[in-house]
Amino acid sequence: MTTDKLLMRKAINLSIENVKSGGGPFGAVITKDGKIIATGVNLVTKNNDPTAHAEVSAIRKAARKLGTFDLSGCEIYISCEPCPMCLGAIYWARLGKMYYGNTKTDAKNIGFDDSFIYDEIALIPQDRKLKSEQILSDEAIVAFQDWMKKEDRIDY
Repeated sequence: MTTDKLLMRKAINLSIENVKSGGGPFGAVITKDGKIIATGVNLVTKNNDPTAHAEVSAIRKAARKLGTFDLSGCEIYISCEPCPMCLGAIYWARLGKMYYGNTKTDAKNIGFDDSFIYDEIALIPQDRKLKSEQILSDEAIVAFQDWMKKEDRIDY
């Protein structure tokens, strides 16, 4: 059996065990050079934290363990295709490769439907269901200007 399949089975087993212990049906494993760096499970309802998805939890642990926000060279194994938030986090973390088990359609079929978020992202802010209004842009831009002037900034 390949290492990839063993690591995916670990993510799947995490998701199964998490359901048994009262969490959501999602698990994640992050590896570097074939070794497990971090794991995560969905703790949204357990922690009352809407961002406590398995992928985000695993990314946070891996970044702490490696002492960097840049997880280049790492791979992530997830029990399900990621939601928009987690996919964004995977890109921001610069993970090199993603493996997943269930699809977003499988997730939709059990009540985890993210399609409305994907649809909303494509719209201009004024047309989204979440009402938004830009205010104080002339004041907010100062932080961006200061950032660009900062010689010791760490780009990410």
